[in-house]
Amino acid sequence: MKLDLAAYDRDGFLVLKDFLSAADCDALQARAADLVSAFDPGPVRTVFSTRDQGHARDRYFRESGGAIRFFFEEEATDQPVALALNKIGHALHDLDPVFDRISRQAHFAGLASALGFRQPLLLQSMYLFKQPHIGGEVGWHQDATYLHTRPSTVTGFWIALDDADRDNGCLMALPGGHRGPLRQRFRRVGEAMVTETLDATPWPDTPPVALEASRGTLVVLHGLLPHASAPNRSGRSRQAYALHLIDGCAEYGLDNWLQRPDFPLRGFA
Repeated sequence: MKLDLAAYDRDGFLVLKDFLSAADCDALQARAADLVSAFDPGPVRTVFSTRDQGHARDRYFRESGGAIRFFFEEEATDQPVALALNKIGHALHDLDPVFDRISRQAHFAGLASALGFRQPLLLQSMYLFKQPHIGGEVGWHQDATYLHTRPSTVTGFWIALDDADRDNGCLMALPGGHRGPLRQRFRRVGEAMVTETLDATPWPDTPPVALEASRGTLVVLHGLLPHASAPNRSGRSRQAYALHLIDGCAEYGLDNWLQRPDFPLRGFA
């Protein structure tokens, strides 16, 4: 696989069109629909919000690193479940056969190798709904805040399952921002989850770039790259599938929120 690694080093992201076939996009969307159809939320709905991190107080979220769990949008009120979910996470790639098969295809492994991974491990997966009219904003952040290794190796593979544009809340990025420091850590302290400031340096004064992506496009995100997405106020969904990788050569701390106590991380084999 030929990549523009100079552009990745410069910008902190790559946009790879037609990375996932239409058939694989269809398979992921159909499987997600099946999972949602079989899901019974019961009387309590865990809301996922990057605005106040209230979900971090919920054991359902804290123990989702080795499970398939369902999280709701803040603005979902009387919508049926299928139109109210924010995401499914965080071990789809290990626990569901369809997500497992697609996540471990040879061209994903080739991409990781081309990016310099020596021992790639699939740490986290998320099916992101970005629902019509209520899909929530995701504020500016760095993925290494939440998935921290020493040295920093976390890398995001974000795949558009619907066309993603400015109208329905595509990704936004600050090109070159990955060359700055890690600003925050979100981590475990005892039974609590805390966000601590490591460096108060402001985000770069760089015009944000909209990473508009047609269906099947994969966006590579450096773990230190500041990125965000606007709310979806359109009538179209902006579904996506996201994988986060780390390198097994790096140290993954026990204070990371996402832990896998019951089974080890796997690579692409």
